[in-house]
Amino acid sequence: MPGSIIAIANQKGGVGKTTTAINTAAYLAEDGASVLIVDLDPQANTTSGLGIDKHSLSQDIYHALYDETLVSTLLHQTPHGISLLPASPVLAAAEVELVDIAERERRLRKVLQQLDFDYILIDCPPSLGLLTVNALAASDYVIIPVQTEYYALEGLGQLLHTIDLVKQGLNPELEILGVVMTMHSSRTVLSNQVREEVKKHFPDKVFEGVIPRNIRVAEAPSFGQPLHVYDKRSKGAKAYKRLAKEVAGRVKK
Repeated sequence: MPGSIIAIANQKGGVGKTTTAINTAAYLAEDGASVLIVDLDPQANTTSGLGIDKHSLSQDIYHALYDETLVSTLLHQTPHGISLLPASPVLAAAEVELVDIAERERRLRKVLQQLDFDYILIDCPPSLGLLTVNALAASDYVIIPVQTEYYALEGLGQLLHTIDLVKQGLNPELEILGVVMTMHSSRTVLSNQVREEVKKHFPDKVFEGVIPRNIRVAEAPSFGQPLHVYDKRSKGAKAYKRLAKEVAGRVKK
């Protein structure tokens, strides 16, 4: 049985879901935890960001969800102490093909219950479709990355509504673990204003570990490395290390 399952979700693209999944997982693993990342996005950026060619995979998470392939045969061990359940573009078909399957919203939950990790982090696609609903139905917690930009709060109401619907119908134990501010520029008035506005909407839920706009954060995925390998002294690496400690401190043991 898994320990804590955490979905990283926001239907907006480009807010740092994948970067947050990879680097939070890497620092949790560095502290000695067993960690799995589930790439649930057909773009498969988490898979690529951990150095695996998404186009060369013969099987991936799609086969666990649709064909019920034994999930343990699909796991990849990365050089960074993290296990990965990878994705490829074929996962895009799951949104359509799962519609007529019984218990379609609980397919991922059934898959993950076969595994035993201290933490399972799910990188959700930038939508509120069936894949994201599967992630929320399978998870104990949600982390919401929010970019400190003008439209930061746009669409968050829809995400919160979806979370409430999942709690009512599929997973009453689901909790928002926290909101993480990403791509933050402390020198701009707007970034600071947005952070304060988010704190008003989510009192006691905003993580102190704010992720800065940092070139190292942007570069690391192209090398297939988490930040603590690529440049552990960078501001981005230090911010994610702090975030991982907060995440570990907030989950129920």
